[in-house]
Amino acid sequence: MNPQVKFKVPPVTAKDDGSPRMVGFELEFSGLTLDQTVDAIQSSLGGKLQAENAAERVLYVESLGEFNVELDWDYLKRKAAATKKHEGDTEWIDQLSKAAALLVPVEVVCPPIPITNLEVLDPMVTALRGTGAEGTQESFLAAYGVHINAEIPSLDSATLFSYLRAFVILQWWLVKAHEVNITRKISPYIDLYPEVYLKRVMSRSKPTMNELFSDYLEHNASRNRALDLLPILSEIDEKRVRRVLDDPKIKARPAFHYRMPNCNIEHQDWSLALSWNNWWVVEELSHRPDELDELSAAFLEADQPIIGISRNEWVEFIDQWLRNHGLV
Repeated sequence: MNPQVKFKVPPVTAKDDGSPRMVGFELEFSGLTLDQTVDAIQSSLGGKLQAENAAERVLYVESLGEFNVELDWDYLKRKAAATKKHEGDTEWIDQLSKAAALLVPVEVVCPPIPITNLEVLDPMVTALRGTGAEGTQESFLAAYGVHINAEIPSLDSATLFSYLRAFVILQWWLVKAHEVNITRKISPYIDLYPEVYLKRVMSRSKPTMNELFSDYLEHNASRNRALDLLPILSEIDEKRVRRVLDDPKIKARPAFHYRMPNCNIEHQDWSLALSWNNWWVVEELSHRPDELDELSAAFLEADQPIIGISRNEWVEFIDQWLRNHGLV
């Protein structure tokens, strides 16, 4: 891990009720068994094993919370849970688990951490790397990544729109900034917002919550987005979301689900801070309303008949703009 890379602190660190904003990380990788992963977390952070089956482990770390360590395969997890529930023969599920480990990534779901204390996870990343965890570039089959679940400061339409508009402006640039792996680019899991939706967002001024819902669900009725807003929208109005997409995997929570970063955990100079600091640009820009107006207008002005907006030219423009304003 590069010790010089620090987690950047966003402009707003507390929610509107005064409590600290929390951030949850999810890491996907291969190269380790469930037990090896748990051992690495315990060696770096401590903790006690609370529950386990062939597909999952739950580790409780005092002062932080529960770390879920699991094979990222729903079928196996359901069968493992059912087998344990009925106390049946577990030998076959154990063998299936070992076979799955060759192709199915291990996922570590971290508990929510205060947004000003994210470096507490650094020792865990170092320990996982030292134990043999391998990330995105080691897989030709899987799209291993890092998911960032950052709590939104407030659930009002103005706050949600400011973050959404910032991300829409930065979406194409973020692909470059994260150096998103080709395997992940062609996977369906981190699809970008379509250009027609980008234009819709840019053309809005002060949309109501109803308009935000309508626009998003019309163009993004899927969990597979680089920035998945369905958890936040479900937190606001779950029934409305499920009328369009009744997916049991959608979990209501007041947090963005950002899925773009690679997990390059095998690299000595990689850290969660690198992933977070690109998201931090969204955080920073979302609290600059005048700049959001300026960039939205520039985006719409760049639209040309038939060919639309040149993605490469926009990325170059945004990259220079961010440099000029000290954001990168």
